[in-house]
Amino acid sequence: MRVTLAEDSTLLREGLVRLLEDEGHEVLAAVGDGQALVEAVEAREPDAVVVDVRMPPTHTDEGLRAALEIRRRRPRVKVLVLSQYVEKKYATELMSGDIDGVGYLLKDRVAQVGDFLDALERVGAGGTAFDPEVVRQLLARTSHTDPLARLTGREREVLELMAQGLTNASIAQTLHVSQSAVEKHVNALFDKLSLSHTTGYSRRVLAVLRYLGS
Repeated sequence: MRVTLAEDSTLLREGLVRLLEDEGHEVLAAVGDGQALVEAVEAREPDAVVVDVRMPPTHTDEGLRAALEIRRRRPRVKVLVLSQYVEKKYATELMSGDIDGVGYLLKDRVAQVGDFLDALERVGAGGTAFDPEVVRQLLARTSHTDPLARLTGREREVLELMAQGLTNASIAQTLHVSQSAVEKHVNALFDKLSLSHTTGYSRRVLAVLRYLGS
């Protein structure tokens, strides 16, 4: 893939450049702030961008705002966002639009090189990749307000893995069950979430987005 990076830590930025190039990807640009990222993408459109949420000058949401701007201007560009912590507001905002070709990983996941590269490949192919911890925190609700309370424990596990971007086959492998069993759980949770007859949108995405906390 042709990738553009935005990370204000020089050490991490250079490390990512080397890692991606070693894996055969072409790094078009590696910059240190959100505005520079937008400009770099306008100059040479990549297949995907990897961007930190918090960057100069305020270290709040510059990276996320740059990612959303890129998605608006260049919808074909895939986006993988990195964050030091689970930031519910930012994750929810990112996931509230079209999330095909979108990912959100904690930076700790970058240290797991295989997980990071797998997430980038999934996002680059038009899929989704959301950190398991991000998904768990976004889906955490109290029992008296939790619409997910109707789901069985296994159905919740399947939903969490769906939210990470896993296919039914990958979910079956992770849970050590048959793919047909996963398909039954998926259909059951769609029924319980009143999504069985939804058309025009990804039911897998809606099943997660409906219950995101802010």
